[in-house]
Amino acid sequence: MESKKLYRSRDNVMIAGVLGGIAEYLGLDPTIMRLLYVFLTLFTALFPGLIFYAAAAFIMPRQ
Repeated sequence: MESKKLYRSRDNVMIAGVLGGIAEYLGLDPTIMRLLYVFLTLFTALFPGLIFYAAAAFIMPRQ
């Protein structure tokens, strides 16, 4: 059994590959993941979503 690891995507990159990596990990379309992120960020006053993305880009290793 292969264990799944969370990485920043090398193929599905718009800014840092964070959302592409999460989409690959969850088996979702990267576009759907990006849309969910945008909506959640807009409805939480922007700041938490931006902090999450910056932290994830710093913490998640490159694929």
